[in-house]
Amino acid sequence: MEYLSQFIGLAVIALLGAMSPGADFVLVTRNSLVHSRKIGIYTAVGIGLGVLVHVFYTLAGIGLIISKSIILFNTIKYAGAIYLIYIGWKSLKAKPQSEEIELAKFSDKLKNISPIKALLSGIATNALNPKVTLFFLSLFIQFISAGTPFGVQILLGLETAFVIGAWFVIVALLFSNEILKKKIKKVGHWFERITGAALVLLGIKVALSTKE
Repeated sequence: MEYLSQFIGLAVIALLGAMSPGADFVLVTRNSLVHSRKIGIYTAVGIGLGVLVHVFYTLAGIGLIISKSIILFNTIKYAGAIYLIYIGWKSLKAKPQSEEIELAKFSDKLKNISPIKALLSGIATNALNPKVTLFFLSLFIQFISAGTPFGVQILLGLETAFVIGAWFVIVALLFSNEILKKKIKKVGHWFERITGAALVLLGIKVALSTKE
């Protein structure tokens, strides 16, 4: 009970942070609609695992090093930006087809990505964003003090990853609704282009971001 307020406060702020539109949201939405509910959920779980990377950085003191090192910050930043722009560019190249071909190609896409690939894409999208590391660094400073037992620190980190991962699982469940998917399938290339453009813009935003 001693640390209950910390667990509740951290969970609320982590959830609010996850609900802010960003690359994670776009990726989960895209994979849920374009591929399947299963792929969307695997992507969401990957994002939760990506959060654990930032938690590890923070608890191990690496997050502080990243926040102080412009070289490390930029290395992670540009790797993340390149990845987002790459997957966004692939979606931007989607071409319009007749409705029959559009539906057939959409069905084929269900087979083009494996659960493991979806999981890894979620991990990469989240873990390669240094701004998330800085977010967790500032977040944990508020809820973890020098006197907080290391076991409690680990539990707080696991809680954060679970809350964020669970939120994106809910997003995946909502956007993999069959009625919505049927409507999207008819204009599949436009949806691909829109999400692709969003990912490219987010990649550029990451590339132009600073530590402040």
